[in-house]
Amino acid sequence: MSDVPASYDEYAAGVDEPRFTDWLRERSEPAWTDAVTHPFTRELGAGTLEEDAYATYLVQDYAFLEALVGTFGFAVGQAPGIEAKRPLIEFLETVTSTENDYFQRSFDALDVPESRRDDPARSPTAAALVDLLGRAAREGGYAETLAVLVPAEWIYREWATAVATEYGDSNTEPPSDGADLPFYYAEWIDLHAVPSFVAFVDELRDQLDAVGAECATRRQARVERLFRRTVDLEVDFFDECYEADSGSG
Repeated sequence: MSDVPASYDEYAAGVDEPRFTDWLRERSEPAWTDAVTHPFTRELGAGTLEEDAYATYLVQDYAFLEALVGTFGFAVGQAPGIEAKRPLIEFLETVTSTENDYFQRSFDALDVPESRRDDPARSPTAAALVDLLGRAAREGGYAETLAVLVPAEWIYREWATAVATEYGDSNTEPPSDGADLPFYYAEWIDLHAVPSFVAFVDELRDQLDAVGAECATRRQARVERLFRRTVDLEVDFFDECYEADSGSG
């Protein structure tokens, strides 16, 4: 991050075809690279991730989902016009139907009891992410809301498309150990690597590029801090879940 200008105007003056979201991503390094290449996602793609660690991850991610849906709903109200609102609404439909169904089937397959899936105690990092989502939406405008939503979804697109490319189409090709991926690994990758999700993240980035570039310098700095904090917490969340069962068998 030290080599990336602290102001967007300075950054934009030094690159061809500057994008506000590229500046934010570069300012978040090295945490960005840690997030998109984390051992948790690499092992998930290879089919070697411990199922206890994945169950812990799913429980915490599902507890986070309600807050994420609420923030996207808030963003729908903030978005400037129908064209900006439409992809947000379509994403909410996917999350509350297809993705919710995925969670329930995965909990069943991983023998996660009802008591654990319905009302778990949030982990410290999951609680911090929920708090960050709420504060960004309540205390700012559309740029601040996007500052936490964009990295949260963009990181998932990057790691998922990377492992899908490396290990092949998880529905048709076996991972490196020769065994088919269980559906709860394969479908989670697919949900975040399909063309519709890739396009959705592009649309989110375009919206943040537009509103971020127009913000005053002080507000751009606030957006950058929110973006960077989200990336840091995503790394912490993968760490937390990856290490949760390491000593418990």
